[in-house]
Amino acid sequence: MVTLQPIAPQDIEAESFRIIERELGPTRFSPEEFAVVRRTIHATGDFSFAETLRFHPQAISAGLAAIRAGKNILVDVNMAASGISSGLLAQFGGRVICRVAEPETAAMAKANGTTRSDAAMSRSVADNIGIVAVGNAPTALLKVMELIDQGLFAPDLVIGVPVGFVNAAESKEILVQQPYPFITALGRKGGTPVAVAAVNALLRLA
Repeated sequence: MVTLQPIAPQDIEAESFRIIERELGPTRFSPEEFAVVRRTIHATGDFSFAETLRFHPQAISAGLAAIRAGKNILVDVNMAASGISSGLLAQFGGRVICRVAEPETAAMAKANGTTRSDAAMSRSVADNIGIVAVGNAPTALLKVMELIDQGLFAPDLVIGVPVGFVNAAESKEILVQQPYPFITALGRKGGTPVAVAAVNALLRLA
């Protein structure tokens, strides 16, 4: 018979974090990086992210500086926009931007023969973006890196964790080689919940 542990609703997250910390034991991460790792595991139930998450040395400081400066966060899908703690972000003056479903994005994608995710990134370069968080579309991450390489886009932090089998792992292998601040998860695993968890961890650190 399964025995359930009684716990108050407001204590569930804290108890989950304690369980994660206990099961993981000592890690190679800084305390701030671990806050991202812990929230990612909490969101996914997958301890393998403790092995696959990679942080540029300036990732945390760059992300926190962007949030505190009131910059906006660009995401690739509306699910991510819904999951990010927009109330916390608004306290610093920023907002979450997602242009993938806008008619102008569809028109640009059709005209250029690209995906809407690609077009959505291109349309957002002038939107005071501090953090880009991509959890779904490798084409969005590839476009962000292309725009940065061309000098057309300069976000403070790129969170690139697309999930899947076509160019997802490859796009993250490219990201981990870049000189600018990034957070990524090597391999096929990732997804919008991972991107959202990373952003929300940073918002709480800020």
